[in-house]
Amino acid sequence: MAEHSGDSHGEGSAEFATFGGGCFWCTEAVFSEVRGVNGVVSGYAGGDVPNPSYELVCSGTTGHAEVVQVRFDPGAVSYRQLLEIFFMTHDPTTRDRQGADYGRQYRSIILYQGEEQRRIAEETIKWVDEQELYTDPVLTEVSPLKEFYPAESYHQGYFRKNPGKPYCRIVINPKLGKFRHRFAELLSA
Repeated sequence: MAEHSGDSHGEGSAEFATFGGGCFWCTEAVFSEVRGVNGVVSGYAGGDVPNPSYELVCSGTTGHAEVVQVRFDPGAVSYRQLLEIFFMTHDPTTRDRQGADYGRQYRSIILYQGEEQRRIAEETIKWVDEQELYTDPVLTEVSPLKEFYPAESYHQGYFRKNPGKPYCRIVINPKLGKFRHRFAELLSA
């Protein structure tokens, strides 16, 4: 699947943002609750292998990260606000690791579409570091989006479909709680 260009698809103005903050199940669950987000797709990006499978990405040989592609209405939520949510709901200071998940596929990454997104991403990283929101500096990779590959269907909406599973209760629920508390004004209705 080719990268999205920010066209409207008949539903008003829409843009796309692509982020990797560790396991895509967590990142998808958070962004699915944001006002102005019209869709979140879990997938793979940032690597060199076309049409990778989950098993291949997990092998660490593709260069891809687990990411989400967020379709959003910039009139309802800005790219900068999405970045702030992204930085507050994962640890951007660890290289190739989120919690118990480790490997290049779990790296913190922003895949920008256009120079404006690149500029805003770099400014936001600088802001996070200047505010000392974390003890260590942000190590998030900022790269251009070349291609986004949707993950297999069983990964899509994982938290919504499996809220009682241990991973959802132990890992995803606390991230959602943090998001809901910190960004109450951006919760979807």
